[in-house]
Amino acid sequence: ENGYGLVNRINCISSSDLVNWTDHGAIPVAGSRGILPWARNSWAPCAAHKVIDGKDQFFLYSCNNGNGVTVLVADHPAGPFRDPLGKGLITRQTPNCANVTWLFDPAVFVDDDGTGYLYFGGGIPGGNHAAPGTGRCVQLGEDMISIVGVPRTMDVPYLFEDSGMLKIGDTYYYSYCSNWNTSGNPYGMGSGAIQYMTSDHPLGPFEYAGQAFVNQGTFFGLWGNNHHSMVKFKGVYYLLYHNRPVEKAMGISGNYRSPQIDVMHVNEDGSIRPVKGTMKGVSQLHPLDPYAPVSAQTMYREAGIEVTGYGPDALTVADTGDWLQLRGVDFGDGCGSITLRAGSQGGGAVRFVTDAPDGTVLGDVLIPAGDMQEFTFDCTASGVHDLYLLFVGDVQADWWQAR
Repeated sequence: ENGYGLVNRINCISSSDLVNWTDHGAIPVAGSRGILPWARNSWAPCAAHKVIDGKDQFFLYSCNNGNGVTVLVADHPAGPFRDPLGKGLITRQTPNCANVTWLFDPAVFVDDDGTGYLYFGGGIPGGNHAAPGTGRCVQLGEDMISIVGVPRTMDVPYLFEDSGMLKIGDTYYYSYCSNWNTSGNPYGMGSGAIQYMTSDHPLGPFEYAGQAFVNQGTFFGLWGNNHHSMVKFKGVYYLLYHNRPVEKAMGISGNYRSPQIDVMHVNEDGSIRPVKGTMKGVSQLHPLDPYAPVSAQTMYREAGIEVTGYGPDALTVADTGDWLQLRGVDFGDGCGSITLRAGSQGGGAVRFVTDAPDGTVLGDVLIPAGDMQEFTFDCTASGVHDLYLLFVGDVQADWWQAR
């Protein structure tokens, strides 16, 4: 069982084809054993990248409960991360922030000139649903871990929470989740929906422009607050948001959220075509290349799989009956062997199968009890197939590669 007060880790997953995803493990952000032991929680994360002094730097922002914004820094997007400040980036002591009802939900944007900006805040003081006045924005320092000047108050109609920022052409799109008391508003916005405003400057002023995504309950039947991110990836715009399909399938109700992604279309006039939420999601952008090392934490679907550690230390841990599936693996003209790096405490095995769990067996890897090592078996596979890894015994897997 989980709850808001227990959330102190952030999961990192990555993909180049938007169908097969690599689980890089749970980053231990807050809590007594976290990277930020002085912080309680790691809510509503966002990430940013910037080249500083010729070096790639990755920044992970989250909120310490509803009372401030924290930041971590790493040399790789999956970590390991470090605490650069020893305190919050935004706190109740930050000018013009003490009166923000919910001092949380950061969004960070790096402009074309390398300047970073931070957006945050939410809540409805005194029942002022139409104009809460709790949104804030501020320029970040060159180091991305400091602010320039005093955060500005944003005039965001019916703001609830969940800031976002995206630049399309020369226009800045600030997006957010509307609150649950929008009836009678002059904009035609719905409650708990993703709204957006536009400006010709990253710090505004912003003008209301439209609604991008109604509450996900409209599509999936389970309602709740609506967090999102608008991104451009390989020339296409996407909306990422959360939904509750797992608890629906389990027949329980606890507001458990899973990330989903759908294409977002931008019209010629710059308006955003309202996104339709789907359970299908997006199509695979390209086949998976098995001739480069494939992390054993990469999967399209799975059952029973766990990932321990995070960043470079992440490992797949499986027991008898567990499996993972990869979508659209392109073996080309054919492979001659597959190598798996794995280990086991008591002994185990991994079977490689194409197209279905009971499909064509490429080969078995028998793993004796012992440390991690490489195992190779001869096989023949060509063309594009789904690939299944089926586990027996206890197995810790690192990566695999066709040759």
